[in-house]
Amino acid sequence: MIDALLQPFQFPFMQNAFLIALIIAPPTALLSCFLVLKGWALMGDAVSHAVLPGIVLAYMAGLPLLLGAFIAGLGAALLTGYLAENSRIKRDAVMGVVFSAMFALGIVLITAFPTDLHLDHILFGNMLGVGQGDLITAAAIAIPVTLVLAVKWRDLMLHAFDPAQAQVSGLRTGILHYGLLAILSLTIVATLSSVGLILAIGLLIAPGAIAFLIARSFGTMLITATTVCLFAMLTGIWASFHLDSAPAPTVVLILTGLFLLAFLRRVILTRPA
Repeated sequence: MIDALLQPFQFPFMQNAFLIALIIAPPTALLSCFLVLKGWALMGDAVSHAVLPGIVLAYMAGLPLLLGAFIAGLGAALLTGYLAENSRIKRDAVMGVVFSAMFALGIVLITAFPTDLHLDHILFGNMLGVGQGDLITAAAIAIPVTLVLAVKWRDLMLHAFDPAQAQVSGLRTGILHYGLLAILSLTIVATLSSVGLILAIGLLIAPGAIAFLIARSFGTMLITATTVCLFAMLTGIWASFHLDSAPAPTVVLILTGLFLLAFLRRVILTRPA
């Protein structure tokens, strides 16, 4: 029994998978709380898809792929904000148009200009193929992002709850707004090599949604989301080894199961006696 529990830790590729989970779980979990609170869940989904053309163009230009992904994601988020503020179209509709177009552009570029890029790895990640460089890159992004969110969480919380009150209180709401967009793009870049573009949205929404159903204060929500995300990622990677399944989808399925449990708990507790 003990041998079966410890067996995944004996392989270097599994050790790297566990390490990348420990690195990216805190920033994604913390950020998910703000996205859920601010109603930006669709924004996280959209940005994760919008980075694809940036990756392809960066590869074609011989630039770092992560740089292209960050510029494309942030640029698309800013474009969405501009269009939403200067038209009668609602933000969710603008996001649907802009980010579906960006994702389609990325697919067209890949098919029109064949490269050595593996589309499956970009879309779904390759957690078992994470190398030393991927770990260093993810840590270089994840650690500063986690520190910023941990230090500025009260300011970001007030901005998410009531932007007008935050501005009256003297907070620089513009910096908070665009800073959060930049952090979102950076966090997606940090998860690129491990969980990919499509599954990144699971890490950027589910932990915050689960914590929102459980916690009674925002501080507790941040801690709960981080704990849930770490548990789901480590358990999912371990289970995928024994089930011979892909780690990232297994993690997302565990997060979905935890969300359903949290929802049922909420229903039972709020049911009239």
